[in-house]
Amino acid sequence: MKYKFSEITPEIKKLADNSIEGYKIEPSLYTQYDVKRGLRDVNGSGVVAGLTNISTIKVLDTGEGMPNHGKGKLYYRGIDVEDIVEGFVREKRFGFEETIYLLLFGNMPSADELGSFKKTLADFRSLPVSFIRDVIMKSPSDNMMNTLAKCVLALYSYDDKANDISIPNVLRQCIELITLFPVLAVYGYQAYKYTSEGGSLFIHDPDPELSIAENLLYMLRPHKNYTELEARILDLALVLHAEHGGGNNSTFTVHVVSSSGTDTYSSIAAALGSLKGPKHGGANIKVAAMFDDMKENVGDWTDENEVKSYLRKLLNKEAFDRSGLIYGMGHAVYSESDPRAKVFKGFVEKLSCEKGREDEFKLYSLVEKLAPEVIAEERRIYKGVCANVDFYSGFVYRMLGIPDELFTPLFAVSRIAGWSAHRIEELINSNKIIRPAYKAVSPMREYLDMTDR
Repeated sequence: MKYKFSEITPEIKKLADNSIEGYKIEPSLYTQYDVKRGLRDVNGSGVVAGLTNISTIKVLDTGEGMPNHGKGKLYYRGIDVEDIVEGFVREKRFGFEETIYLLLFGNMPSADELGSFKKTLADFRSLPVSFIRDVIMKSPSDNMMNTLAKCVLALYSYDDKANDISIPNVLRQCIELITLFPVLAVYGYQAYKYTSEGGSLFIHDPDPELSIAENLLYMLRPHKNYTELEARILDLALVLHAEHGGGNNSTFTVHVVSSSGTDTYSSIAAALGSLKGPKHGGANIKVAAMFDDMKENVGDWTDENEVKSYLRKLLNKEAFDRSGLIYGMGHAVYSESDPRAKVFKGFVEKLSCEKGREDEFKLYSLVEKLAPEVIAEERRIYKGVCANVDFYSGFVYRMLGIPDELFTPLFAVSRIAGWSAHRIEELINSNKIIRPAYKAVSPMREYLDMTDR
């Protein structure tokens, strides 16, 4: 009998059940051999595995003698992200393009350099002939991260210098991917919606005169229209997600895969696979879904006691997905404040006023205030827990009318700027393949002949 491609047969189920015990490792062995699980020390800080010039994450010491306790700061190429944002907002510019330039080339661009770079991005923002028909429209996936990865790997076949890892060629490849990611994400979504739901298919060519943020809204919406505030807050979101040190899972993946000497397309596809994971790039979707459930189950959104009661149910696995988590709260590095969430919040409030959703914003603000208190009471965690950048980003995307399927791809549209810089950094500085050690703890056994098994 022939089985379906995706079917778990009884034979496979039995083999899996019988083999699980052989995979389990006694937890005490991790302590015995001083294994840094997740490459983290006992305080949860990442183990130093490399050096980078691309970005810096700092926690300002409060003087209380507690590790990772203080206000968070984030620097791109040594420049405070809050200053970068304040600069382009004050001068009423879109900031993502100059942020890409800073990450790739190490300096803030002059007006002439920025203008030339924007033209380069626009010139590269065109897909090969027939790519939309042969790659995007065929076998569309309901997961846009898989669609992005498929498209990235397919672009390898269109590149005459795909395997050339000289820095000028890698830079060219990275710039092409950076400027094409918004196109691939939006087109992939439009193709999926058309094939799954029918109706009209909208494929708008990007406008070379528009910023990346503007083009995202322009290509996504049937009518192509958007407000200035909508475009500027999406641009801000892209800036704040563009880079976050070499130790986050997807960026570390870029370093690991690049160290093998493989091509750019394979390296970026691997990073997409990492970012797709719900523990990494999918958090903003979880936050939005959690608030959907909260709004249904909390009668008075302004009642602190009622909101606190719901938060306790979350922690006690009695509400939402029963994971025991308050999504969007807490970060591996930041404890008192995530600088990205801090910058984002003021703009989110402005957008909520434009969209007539102030009540929802107030609910988010109330949860941001109460969640650390509830977590401290229920979990006895006193080092500090703060809202991270994912806390507000899902709410913003919902207000912008961006479908949930594109939440994580938008993260990728932004983060590929940092991935590209880290790939180039790895190729320039590393002469060894990344190969950490794993301690073997399985018992030794004798081989048995077939008749004795």
